Amino acid sequence: MSTDPTHDGTTEAGEIAARTTIGFLGLGSMGSGMARRLVDAGHDVVVWNRSPAAVDELEAAGARRAASAAEALAPELSFSMLANDEAVQSVLDEAAIAELGRRGATHVMMASISPDLADRLAQAFEKAGAVYVAAPVLGRPPVAAAGQLNILAAGPTEALDRVEPYFAELGKRTWRVSDRPSVANAVKAAVNYNIIHAMQAIGESVAMTERQGVDPELFTELLSSTLFGGVVYSGYGGMIARGEYTPPGFHIGLGRKDLGLARQVADAGGVSPATMPALEAVFEAALADPDLKDADWSAIAEVTRRDLL
Repeated sequence: MSTDPTHDGTTEAGEIAARTTIGFLGLGSMGSGMARRLVDAGHDVVVWNRSPAAVDELEAAGARRAASAAEALAPELSFSMLANDEAVQSVLDEAAIAELGRRGATHVMMASISPDLADRLAQAFEKAGAVYVAAPVLGRPPVAAAGQLNILAAGPTEALDRVEPYFAELGKRTWRVSDRPSVANAVKAAVNYNIIHAMQAIGESVAMTERQGVDPELFTELLSSTLFGGVVYSGYGGMIARGEYTPPGFHIGLGRKDLGLARQVADAGGVSPATMPALEAVFEAALADPDLKDADWSAIAEVTRRDLL
């Protein structure tokens, strides 16, 4: 097994993937951009989504429409970017996994699902004779569309080597974190936990300084230009300063789901994060507010600014 934790497309595995038929399931704000990257790379991409509008757009770009999820899973290699555990289980049910196993096919799960479900899927795939790879991603929809995602990959080394060329078309760097797929989902939950902390910290410090008459945009620029560089503070800082939470790049309800995944990871490892209960309360307050419940997850900053707790 390779001991190199990162692959950035410069190795033999990162050479341009052979043009082939690929299935892609889940064409939300992230999945549509990712599937389009594969289409634009010249692959024959068979796409499926619950709602037809996103399929129409991809079909116009050169993808092939699948009449069912099973049809999109028919190629020897398929990817999915579904919303949550429930959506994944409705697509990758016992019959679907058995069919993948009959053909010895490989499926790459790029959604942020629970490590528990990832473990169950990996076991079911192995028993059926199919190959399961976990590859959740870091990046918002424009990053996905530009092929600049960071991909957190875990699974059998041979499988990761096989799909690495496709990862190189979807992202700027692949981080190999384990040969056990669920570890990638645990790492993704931990990363999102850090993002949530950052957004909450920005909201709290903006609330403190704007009540002293400081322009929020000036303050968040100060943060991102001095001690807190990086995409989280520069991107979410500006959104929070301006109160620009719609349309949501990542829905606040999905953020609450990811905070729940972080809770599961912490509990499984016997970790008791001191800030977890406070963040859970912030999300619940935001979701209970009619002005915030359908906004971007960075709108949790408004809970402190509006004194909603």
